[in-house]
Amino acid sequence: MSLLVVGSIALDSIKTPFGKVEEALGGSAVYFSCASSLFSSVRLVGVVGADFPKKHIELLKKKGIDIRGLKIDGGKTFRWKGEYGFDLNTAHTIYTHLNVFAEFKPEIPAEYRDSENVFLANIDPSLQIDVLRQVEDPRLIACDTMNYWIENKPKELKKLLKGVHIFFANDKEVRQFSGEINLLKAARYIFSCGPKIAIIKKGEHGVLCISKDFIFSYPAYILEDAFDPTGAGDTFAGGFMGYLSGVNRINEASLRRACAYGTILASFAVEDFSVNRLLKLTDKDVKDRYKKFKRLMHLSD
Repeated sequence: MSLLVVGSIALDSIKTPFGKVEEALGGSAVYFSCASSLFSSVRLVGVVGADFPKKHIELLKKKGIDIRGLKIDGGKTFRWKGEYGFDLNTAHTIYTHLNVFAEFKPEIPAEYRDSENVFLANIDPSLQIDVLRQVEDPRLIACDTMNYWIENKPKELKKLLKGVHIFFANDKEVRQFSGEINLLKAARYIFSCGPKIAIIKKGEHGVLCISKDFIFSYPAYILEDAFDPTGAGDTFAGGFMGYLSGVNRINEASLRRACAYGTILASFAVEDFSVNRLLKLTDKDVKDRYKKFKRLMHLSD
């Protein structure tokens, strides 16, 4: 089934203890699309500047991502530069240059408006609301957010959540949004705003899925080498939503598999800088790691 993502496309400069890259392909919509395209057809809406390298556009096309919703503006592409220490959970931002992304107003092409599944990546909740006005009748709507919008646009975020089924955020953001320290109580607050499911990302400590009817958690996939955590959360969301779009059903079993696929896709993403590892993935790579993850989670009496 069709999956629409609206989010950022960026050129990232990243330094970690294990290396660095300059102006590499990044952005929430890019990580999400590269992951979800392994399971479902993906429609991307975003904006770049005239300076955006054509090779990146070709990479997205080669990955099978529908980029008819990609707008090329006359200015410069969104750029972010950050550094990580040995604690790869925390990025230290050197600069953020929004450039054309500062004036981004998503326009959903007519051929995208029948999208059955919609993911609103981390952008201004006012823009996320506007996207929902432009799509016809999606069966599944999910959104991500961040501390900046929780602090500065809480009313808009709450308005958005009235029309959202699945809410993604990390544990700090969920506590900030709800005012609750306990994550179960925080999830109940989220449900009161509209969503039926809360996906709480916990970085290297895994993920928590909470609904009114069930709760489960998964650890992160154990790796020997992790080079760059940038985009891991967006990659998780891409694997999660891509799988759900592909199977066309939402129940506890499908959500468990979606979380598992999201987890292993994120583990691939951090093994290299930018989306390099995701671009090289094969179905066999994903299936093999999924089997290993199942063994990791197995509990015998």
